[in-house]
Amino acid sequence: MQAADAQQAVAAALSTASALDLVADDAAVLSDSNRLVVHLTPCDVVARVAPRAALAAAAARATWLSGESYHARLATEVEVVRRLANTGSPVAGLEPRVEPRLFERDGCAISLWAYCEPVDRVVPSAEYAQALEGLHAGLRQVDVTTPHFTDRVAATQRDVASLAITPDLTATDRALLTGTLRDLREAIVDRRAAEQLLHGEPHPWNVLATTRGPRFTDFEDAVRGPVELDLAWVPDAVSERYPGVDHELVGQCRGIVLAIIAAHRWSRGDEHPSGRESGVAFLDVLRDGPPWPSIDAVHW
Repeated sequence: MQAADAQQAVAAALSTASALDLVADDAAVLSDSNRLVVHLTPCDVVARVAPRAALAAAAARATWLSGESYHARLATEVEVVRRLANTGSPVAGLEPRVEPRLFERDGCAISLWAYCEPVDRVVPSAEYAQALEGLHAGLRQVDVTTPHFTDRVAATQRDVASLAITPDLTATDRALLTGTLRDLREAIVDRRAAEQLLHGEPHPWNVLATTRGPRFTDFEDAVRGPVELDLAWVPDAVSERYPGVDHELVGQCRGIVLAIIAAHRWSRGDEHPSGRESGVAFLDVLRDGPPWPSIDAVHW
């Protein structure tokens, strides 16, 4: 994100923690995308901050939360994880010393999380699959209203159709994304697979390798749908180890995921560090057609 937005986000995180009697003298940036993730010390708290500009940009785009705002999505994230804490699920939990809710300061939306001590290793595929299976079991016990995955697809279709939101897409690529999203959405719905609450984006960058095992984070895109949709975000070696999977459905869901990512990378104001370069790469993969690769196999 822009330097001024990042500075605002850090300042809001520090002042929020201090107002809650958490000693926060310093902040180290852990991740910088649509939200800034910072480790506050010495209180040892992780703050996930959506600055004012990110909230405004989200409000200007097509929402997929059935009329709810991006702010509401972040509040839902907190509620989902709060309830998951009672299921023993492998999640990076909320900070227990403060009220479990979304905080607001200086136009920023802030959630506070317990710091998970990282370990320097890649989560093994079998361990990743087992953790995701455990997460799905926990999510089946959580009763929180979230959108259906088709809501997200529909919003992406609206963004692709909007010259204001995706001004640099060529007519050919706009048609490619529109057709891919439409056709695969219909194919997935027609399979009538069992559905449940999902993480929404359990890709490797949202899985923390910690001293207590893998922990999932970033639930802002939680949706309802088949578990194969979550598996479309993980490497092949992980989905292959997940029991009872419809691998043909995973393949169709991967096409949807690739198209959603491509559309985001071509959206005005996208804050992902990979930028337009990855947007080109994801469009190239879609042009090649199925079988669709996992997202970690897309290189730029």
